[in-house]
Parts: sequence; structure tokens; C-alpha cells
Amino acid sequence: LLTKTAIEVCEGQQYDMDFETRTDVSLPEYMEMIRLKTSVLLGAALQMGSIIAQADTENQKKIYDFGILMGLAFQLQDDYLDTFGDVKTFGKQIGGDIMEGKKTWLVLKTLELATPDDQNALLQLLSADDTGKIQEVQTLFRKYRVNVSIQEEIYQYGLQARNLLETLDFKPEPKTELLNLLKQLENRTN
Repeated sequence: LLTKTAIEVCEGQQYDMDFETRTDVSLPEYMEMIRLKTSVLLGAALQMGSIIAQADTENQKKIYDFGILMGLAFQLQDDYLDTFGDVKTFGKQIGGDIMEGKKTWLVLKTLELATPDDQNALLQLLSADDTGKIQEVQTLFRKYRVNVSIQEEIYQYGLQARNLLETLDFKPEPKTELLNLLKQLENRTN
């Protein structure tokens, strides 16, 4: 499990680096990249705990999948906070991903929904080296309501994780702790 996870994290990092130069990144590709780069770490950590606790194979798989869903929600929340978070609580500059020209969920969803003119404008803004572009990109995100759509996406991953947690054959206390962790990740502001 550790070896598999290490390989997947490296693959995810390579995808992330490849996406920097690609203009044709799709949302499914992005979700796979964040699954590999972030989510597999949570899934593996939880599955390792279940292995040590001698859970059966079915519950090991379910706890791994719970970690994957939780990791996807976490990363999407991170994308949201990087663009729309409060600098006082987020703890880092807002718009860092925009300044780096990263193809986040917000960017890819906007490109999917936008008119050709707005697509071109967004791509030009992302490649510009101007801190003023952050507000313009935020305006485009709001125009296509991707700031709302991403919150819905986060909610859906959280809901899937909650539903999966209910099917685990674990004692109530660990389930409650996992549910609390999920809530913290979904509602975090930093």
C-alpha cells in the first residue's frame, strides 16, 4: 500500500507539472490529478490504520474510499480558499494559484462554461504577470458562478463520504471522529 501510494503521489505531481504547459486540461483529468496528488495519501493513511486494527478487506476498501472522497473535498476547498478565502484566516496571499496560472477546478469549470471571448480573456489573464489580474479572474469566476458550483461539488464529495462512512462496520467512536474530521475539512477557512 505504501509503495502504491508513493508511486501515485509521484504520478499526481507529474500531472500537475504537465498541466502547467498544457492548454487542453479537462476537469476529469484535474480530478484524477488531485486524487493522485492528495487524496491517495488520506486513503492510504486510513487504510493502514484499518489494516493494523485487523479490519476485514471490505472495510479496508471502504475506509480507503472514504479517505479519497475526503481528500477530493479538501483539495477543492483549498482551490476555493486560494481564490475566495479571507487572507486573515487563510494565512497566505489570496490568488496565488491565479498568479501562478494554475489550472484549478475553478479555471477549468469557467473555461468549460464561458463564451469563446471569456475563455480567451481568462487564458490571457492567467498568462499575464500582473497582480491586478486576480480581481479580474475572480469576476469571471463569479460571472459563471463557479464560486458557487465548487461549493456544491465539495458538498457532494462530503455527502458521498458520509454515506460511505455509514456503511463501515466500525465502532461508533471512530466513525464519529472521522465524521468530525470530515466536517473540519469541509468548513475550514485556512
